Amino acid sequence: QVQLVESGGGLVQAGGSLRLSCAASGRTFNSYSMAWFRQAPGKERKFVATMQWSSGSTYYADSVKGRFTISRDNAKNTVYLQMNSLKPEDTAVYYCALDVQGLVYGSYEYWGQGTQVTVSS
Repeated sequence: QVQLVESGGGLVQAGGSLRLSCAASGRTFNSYSMAWFRQAPGKERKFVATMQWSSGSTYYADSVKGRFTISRDNAKNTVYLQMNSLKPEDTAVYYCALDVQGLVYGSYEYWGQGTQVTVSS
C-alpha cells in the first residue's frame, strides 16, 4: 500500500502563490508517476500536472502552463506543486495521485485525501 498526504492548501488572493506538498510512504515501485489533479465544486476531477519519477519528465494541463510548476524531493519522497499567478478559477480541492506504471495519463491507483485551495478575487 501507498499513503499520500497532501498539505499546503489555503486561502489566497488572486495573483498570489501557494505551494502544495505531497509526501508518499509505504510500498515502493521501480518507476511511477506522481501527479496533481483538482476538482472544483460541481465539476469533474481534472488533471493538473504530473512528473515521471525515473526521468523527471513533467507534463502540465494547458490551463496551468507557465503558472504552476511540479517538482520533487527524492530524499523525502515528496512532490510539490508551486502555484503562481493564481486565479479564482483555480479554486478547487487538489489531490495528489500515484501511477504505479509511471504513465502520464495512467490509472493513478493511489490518491491522497485532498487539500482545499481557494482563490479570492
